[in-house]
This record gives sequence, C-alpha cells and structure tokens, in this order.
Amino acid sequence: MRVLIWHVHGSWTTSFVQGRHEYLVPVLPDRGPDGRGRARTWDWPGSVTELSPDDLRATAADGGIDAVVLQRRHEVDLVHDWTGLRAGVDVPAVYVEHDTPREHAVTSRHPLAAQSTIPVVHVTWFNHLMWDCGDAPTRVVEHGIIDPGALWTGEDPSLAVVVNEPVRRGRIAGTDLVVRLGRELPLHVYGMGMTELGQLAPHLAPTLHEDYPQAEMHRALGRHRVYLHPYRWTSLGLSLLEAMTIGMPVLALSTTEAPRAVPPEAGLLSNDPAQLESRAREWLADPGAAAAAGAAAREHALAHYGVGRFLADWDEILTEVGS
Repeated sequence: MRVLIWHVHGSWTTSFVQGRHEYLVPVLPDRGPDGRGRARTWDWPGSVTELSPDDLRATAADGGIDAVVLQRRHEVDLVHDWTGLRAGVDVPAVYVEHDTPREHAVTSRHPLAAQSTIPVVHVTWFNHLMWDCGDAPTRVVEHGIIDPGALWTGEDPSLAVVVNEPVRRGRIAGTDLVVRLGRELPLHVYGMGMTELGQLAPHLAPTLHEDYPQAEMHRALGRHRVYLHPYRWTSLGLSLLEAMTIGMPVLALSTTEAPRAVPPEAGLLSNDPAQLESRAREWLADPGAAAAAGAAAREHALAHYGVGRFLADWDEILTEVGS
C-alpha cells in the first residue's frame, strides 16, 4: 500500500516506516511541523518518499494514495486541502492517538468522537481508557521498538533522562522532579530544549545534551547506570521502552502506562520521590544489582514491544480499512 503519513513523532514513525509499504511524507520548504519530510536524526528506509503538497495532489489524482494515517486533528483538513480527498470517505484513514487528554480525562471527548468512519488507534491501553471516543471505532496497537542492542555498560554512576522541551512541558514531563533530583544525584538530560532547561536550573547546565541523533543517544544512554522516567501525565514515553531495550534499570512514576511496561524485577515505580532517590543510590553503589534489573528490563521490552509484532498489528489495521 501507499500510505500518506505526516512526520510528527520521530521515534514512533521510525518503527512504523520499517513495514512493507510505501510511505508518503509531506515536506514543506521550511520543514516546519506540517512538512518535516524525512527524518534527519533517525534512520529511515528508501520506501519513505518526501512529497510537496503539489506532488501529493498529483499523486492523489493518479490514485496513488491507498490510505492515510492521521495523527493531529487538523490533518483531516490538510488531506483535503493538499490532495482533494476526504479522509475516511474518498480514501481510507485511521487516526493514531499518541497522547492522553490534556485536560481532565473524565470530561474530555476525543476530537474524532462524533464520527464513525475513521478508527482511532491508541498507542497504549491507558490512552484507550482515558479518552471518550464516542462513536469512533477504537483499537490499541502498543508501541514497537527497533532493537538497538544491549548497549548498557553502566560505567558512569549517574542517572539519565530523555525529554524534549522540558520547560514548556513542565509538570507533565516531571521537569520539576528532574530539577529536584538533579540537586541530590548525578543526573544527565538528553533532548531538545536544553538551553531553556539550563536557564531554569543552572545546576544542571553542565550535564545537558542537546538533540543527539538516535543511535548516538542510545550509545550515550547505555553508559549511564540508571534511567529515570519522571513523566506524570502522558501515554507512554518511547524513551522509556528504548532505555529498557538497551538494558537499563529504570525508575519511573507509577502513573500512565508505566505499570504495564515495567515489571517489578526491571525497576522501581513509585510516586514517592524519596523512594526513587533511595533506589537510585542503591544502584549507583551496586552495579551488579543495576545490571540484573537492566537485563530483566531488556528481556521484557523485547518480548512485549518488539517491532515485528507492532508492524503485524498495523498491517492488520491497514488491510481492514483498505478493504
């Protein structure tokens, strides 16, 4: 199939485009949010083609789009504006919901809740439970991770965190917990928006790392003893699963989808920051215990979040909507 999909979430899309289809990715001259094109810091196969809006319209006119994978509400309008096709009417479409409701889950209706022609595919069961999707058909396809290899060495007795735009996302991403624990423990942060974090928390400035390419970031993470996942309210950060696949022991809040993703032998989930700090100190002092937890984390991640299962699930959905 020829699948139109916007480049929104780099890590998730990297797994998605490993499938057996052709992937059409919109590109704009400024490579802004609606036209990022091919990834620059992830490794994407040759089956991913960049197309401008004019090229997309010509492709659609020739019947060259078999399905659309939507990820933001306004993409429904972009599909029509750029291709002349109506998502879910003229071309099969699905909507991937990556996020939890931003406001109260009890009172939040999904943007596609009032229609029944475009299925909503949640990336976690937590998402599925939190959103009121109304009349929309729903499915869950859990994340799939491309195995980066057992890269953990733990040679650096420190914690690592991965978060993009930590200042803008604030309490959602647990940035306040990162700032607090960074005063008590050796801690490194990787992601976009590190300059702003350094201004907010000058004590972290020497250990902030701006926007590494994925493979380089995986190698860097593997040198740290422990992975910290401080997110309060999200679906499930892919960085957590990547860290587990690398073989890192993990510390996380007992919120979101983390209790399903992290078995007890792989780490500690707690909403008590003091407990997280205590376990971190134990692992920093005992590399053997950290290694055992990291091995369990890797085994669980490979068994439950492998890219093969992920792609098979998506093949099934694309076949269903395209039939």
